Amino acid sequence: MHSVNPDPARRIVARIADELAVRTAQVEAAASLLDAGATVPFIARYRKEATGGLDDTQLRTLSERLGYLRELEDRRATILASIGEQGKLTDALASQIVEADTRQRLEDLYLPYRPKRRTRAQVAKEAGLEALADALVADPMLDPQLEASKYLRAPDEKGEHGVPDPKAALDGARDILAERFAERADVLEALRERMWTEGWISSKVHDDKAAEGEKFRDWFDHAEPIAKVPSHRALALLRGRQQGVLSLKLGLEPALEQQLPHPCVALLAAKVGLGRSVRAAASAASSASVSPEGGSAAREPVRPADAWLAEACRWCWRVKLLPHFETELFGRMREAAEAEAIRVFGANLKDVLLAPPAGPRAVLGLDPGIRTGVKAAVVDATGKLLDTATVYPHEPRRDWEGSIAALAALAAKHSVELVAIGNGTASRETDRLVADLIGRHPELRLRKLVVSEAGASVYSASALAAKEFPQLDVSLRGAVSIARRLQDPLAELVKIDPKSIGVGQYQHDVNQHALSRQLDAAVEDCVNSVGVDVNTASAALLARVSGLGATVAQRVVDYRDANGAFRSREALRKVPYLGEKTFEQAAGFLRIRDGDDPLDASAVHPEAYPVVERILARVGRSARELIGNRDALRGLEARQFVDERFGEPTVRDILAELEKPGRDPRGEFVTASFKEGVETIADLRPGMKLQGVVTNVANFGAFVDVGVHQDGLVHVSQLADRFVKDPRDVVKAGQVVSVTVLEVDAARKRIALSMKSGAQPERAVRGAAADAGGRPRGRSGDTRRAADDRRGRAGEPTALGDALSRALRRS
Repeated sequence: MHSVNPDPARRIVARIADELAVRTAQVEAAASLLDAGATVPFIARYRKEATGGLDDTQLRTLSERLGYLRELEDRRATILASIGEQGKLTDALASQIVEADTRQRLEDLYLPYRPKRRTRAQVAKEAGLEALADALVADPMLDPQLEASKYLRAPDEKGEHGVPDPKAALDGARDILAERFAERADVLEALRERMWTEGWISSKVHDDKAAEGEKFRDWFDHAEPIAKVPSHRALALLRGRQQGVLSLKLGLEPALEQQLPHPCVALLAAKVGLGRSVRAAASAASSASVSPEGGSAAREPVRPADAWLAEACRWCWRVKLLPHFETELFGRMREAAEAEAIRVFGANLKDVLLAPPAGPRAVLGLDPGIRTGVKAAVVDATGKLLDTATVYPHEPRRDWEGSIAALAALAAKHSVELVAIGNGTASRETDRLVADLIGRHPELRLRKLVVSEAGASVYSASALAAKEFPQLDVSLRGAVSIARRLQDPLAELVKIDPKSIGVGQYQHDVNQHALSRQLDAAVEDCVNSVGVDVNTASAALLARVSGLGATVAQRVVDYRDANGAFRSREALRKVPYLGEKTFEQAAGFLRIRDGDDPLDASAVHPEAYPVVERILARVGRSARELIGNRDALRGLEARQFVDERFGEPTVRDILAELEKPGRDPRGEFVTASFKEGVETIADLRPGMKLQGVVTNVANFGAFVDVGVHQDGLVHVSQLADRFVKDPRDVVKAGQVVSVTVLEVDAARKRIALSMKSGAQPERAVRGAAADAGGRPRGRSGDTRRAADDRRGRAGEPTALGDALSRALRRS
């Protein structure tokens, strides 16, 4: 009977605590809450005492690791049971399996015992050749040919297991040794580490694919250390292979590949006790080498079986292990690259969703177009659609005057304050139209802004948009979305698949399940950090609130439509299917403005209202008198109001919330002013100083929209006057920045920009300009760009990072 650790749960907790550098009690508490169905936002905000203040990022990591390590424990149990059923589980092996701390280590240990199809080695064993293999390993002084002749045999009655000659016997013995060596966990571990730390990935173009794969030409003959390949380049190389343009190989750097013996063969031989044989064979093969003194190089004596044993090791490396490691380590490279791309996508998405809102103002949204006209939609301060129109200021109608008159009438009729212009096709031309409108009608007091229209047409064609605007033409729904995303980006963008928002890097190349999980978490964190007005929020926004989900969110909206606005959080309990657990998870994130209880407009959870009542009793004021009264709150200390349930962390949060109830974590609303007269890439000149908006951040730099329908690149080396390791330390998506144009390549649509204080255009020639590429302005995910997206996946520059493939080899 082989015992294993009786408490894998404790082992999991200890490991996560070590990884996060926190106490085991914190991990145990968080795991217990997650297992009970609590959401990450709820735990991070309202269970600080239990978790010791773990934040949402730590909790997300903890949740992910908890799932992985539990699966690892399940796999460990399965492996122990399988080997035990085979009667091959020794105490030493059981101990190794119990101590294995990665899935890879577990699988390495299980490999010799894994049920598999009949192999050449198994056939050789059935022919009685394992004894030959063992004899040659045990005594290299044996002559392989003579020894092999002892194992010749005729086929049996089924025509199998015949060994006609010594060569067949030695080939079978070699197959047995190769399989044996390739299944040793210590061999796999040592060689895997060697190939990951010292291995190189090389790419070559297939002879007949050079023209077709032109966009991959920088990798037609490329090599670099596999462990150092940046995520964007790793995904580009793998894409080139998938599309049949590139072949990828794994090896050591060229100088080491030429060594005799090959370093990996030597390491393999040393691990299996055949180091002397390999060295001796290599020495004999290089007998013409000369020592530094001019004499013959020192050689180990060659025994009869050394050459054969060395060849068995080379065979094992070349046929068994190298292909295995190519598959495994390319997969490891892909996983690391995907994880980084997904992390960047999630971080950029958070920045976009948490962009400062313009607030409750009437907005005229314009979805620019040329032949099909400019679609216009007016929404009131609450986002309600008031009016629509289509004007045709551009080719072919060129009704400039009529367009200005129509837009002026809309703005005057509905007291419009802001004009939101989508940044896609004809954006700058439409921007000029609105500038003319503002100049001619100063009495309207309009302010124009360019807004990202990424995903607008995806929303327009969605079932959600059809349900919200069943009678409205699809083309006009995009204008509504553009107007609303200026008022409140978060509330509007949650209606769109996060993948269509256009801030990702190689999003089509990564694991879609992992990407969706990360993006959903980002949206959930953003929505709950801001809070949601339950009386105005859409079902799509409510669905992202902690604990609700799409079904209950729709029930909330249906109840609100049938019964009017909620007057209190307690009234939410009347919503069908909104039970006690759901209420606990969601209530603190739902806001009720101008309701019966002013606390319902704050982030204070209803469960903590008794704490507020004690505070009110201490200061002798009502809630309405105390909320926002900094002077009255100044002298209060959190420790005065703690009890057995609510500790100082929660009380401090309550006091902060009473001081500034319902505070919005999003910053102040600011916009970029595009330079007049700069509307196309041809208008740009090196040295120009411009304002722009960061549209996407990648590991190699930031893309910036400067109003010319083509994003420029601020390479990471041009982001600041100091060294920048992570571009997100300096910029984020949606940020307004000032840039200097370094170089413009109109033919290739590449714009090199700098944010350095003393940037000089001439510095770009061999610097960032060589790295510059561009992202065509447009709507990520739009049907009108579907062809471009398909070309992008075939190797064309896309808006997700590989636009710079040629220049980013040094990134």
